[in-house]
Amino acid sequence: MTGFHWKLPDAPLRTSAVWIFALGLPAVLGIAVSARAALDLTALYPLKAAGGFAAGMVLAIGLLDRHHPFDRFGPGNVATMLRAALVALVTGLIGEPGIPIVAATAGGAALLAAALDGVDGWLARRTKMASAFGARFDMETDVFLVLALSILAWQFGKAGVWVLLCGLMRYGFVAGGWLWPWLRGPLSPTVRGKSICVVQFVGLSLTILPAIQRPFSALVAAVTLAALVYSFWVDVLRLRRQAEPVSTRSAFGIAYKREPL
Repeated sequence: MTGFHWKLPDAPLRTSAVWIFALGLPAVLGIAVSARAALDLTALYPLKAAGGFAAGMVLAIGLLDRHHPFDRFGPGNVATMLRAALVALVTGLIGEPGIPIVAATAGGAALLAAALDGVDGWLARRTKMASAFGARFDMETDVFLVLALSILAWQFGKAGVWVLLCGLMRYGFVAGGWLWPWLRGPLSPTVRGKSICVVQFVGLSLTILPAIQRPFSALVAAVTLAALVYSFWVDVLRLRRQAEPVSTRSAFGIAYKREPL
């Protein structure tokens, strides 16, 4: 099997996931509507935030059956869903006015999502419900947050277009795996990977804060990008040395490391 295989899960897992999603979507929409009024955002903001959350949850629910060997969604995945809601609210700010209060809100929400990273994994282990789905759900949430923050840093004029590399590098790495199969080899978690992940969240969140202006914002973004390039370079060298056979794959068809950055 290669790539994703979307399939609606069987009950009661389906019921568990759909009910949680059904509770989460109105909450995201309600927060987005309130934020629109408080921050003077466009009428499209609630639709962007709720639509992004809905798209992510539909995709996640479709991947549950094959990659989540339990009969309920689980508290770890609920925690990840809460982080995904924050990410959707941040992502919805793309294209909104780059006034200071909007930038501060985006940075604060991103830092909160980063602070909650790790809670989902701890809950999954604590309840003995760790799964390939949960690890992937957590990782993709992290990756998309970094992409959203890098776009906002460029949109707010805090750094040049090169800052988008922070958000696109992971997707480029995955695409490279289709050209060079050895890039799809397994990578075990490392302290370096976890540290660089934190650097990405904090660095990009600080970059978009109103208090940090050019040239300091560009410098923070550049240091963040340099740390990410270093981390990916080390991983590429590790994979090249391992030279794992193409047949060594994860449950998703591609061997992804636990930490996205």
